[in-house]
Amino acid sequence: MEHIIPLILCIVLGSIVITYAKQKLDDEQQKTLFSRLGWFVCLSVVAFHVNLALSGNYDIKGDLPLYLCSFMAILIPVFTSTRKYWLFEIFVFWIIAGTTQGIITPDVGGSYPDLEYFRYWIVHLGLYIIIFYAIIVFKMRPKFASVFKAVVAIQFYIILMAFVNYFLDSNYSYLNHKPVSASILDYFGEWPTYLIIVELLVIPYFLLIYFFFYISRKKRINQIRKAY
Repeated sequence: MEHIIPLILCIVLGSIVITYAKQKLDDEQQKTLFSRLGWFVCLSVVAFHVNLALSGNYDIKGDLPLYLCSFMAILIPVFTSTRKYWLFEIFVFWIIAGTTQGIITPDVGGSYPDLEYFRYWIVHLGLYIIIFYAIIVFKMRPKFASVFKAVVAIQFYIILMAFVNYFLDSNYSYLNHKPVSASILDYFGEWPTYLIIVELLVIPYFLLIYFFFYISRKKRINQIRKAY
């Protein structure tokens, strides 16, 4: 239930927020709400880390917000405040691809009502709501070239995490070993095999995500043609 209830709440609350914004708010109000959603997710992460640091239990080898979803949560206000299209091109693939894994096979450091439990689900489900808000309310859509921009961007992130892991002897984004909890990486062999397989799967995975947008756009174009 600790896994299922957050998913139900995400679907219900996300649907309410997005529907309300689309039907009841004007352009400026939609932008304001979008920005506040981004700051809410970001500040939830900041508050958790400040509290953890004040408790004296902070470990920079594993507690920094550098795992992909936490990393995105820290940066997401830049997107929600500016609505820059190039940021959408990156975040739409990173969030749908990366966050889905975290939602299906959660690696939560604590159980309800631990603060880590709330941080984890606010980040993962909050990012999901934000990106679908952009898609549905602002009608933002990726292009075919967006796939490769997102792939290139994630290579820079991986390189950055590799340097961090080297200097801190850490395992951010599981570059040095797989997570302890069950995950899809368990099917990809041991290190470094699972890293190579993930790299090989990134482009087709992002293309699969893009395919759904492509099909949606084709249907919309056909409907417009039929109308005329």
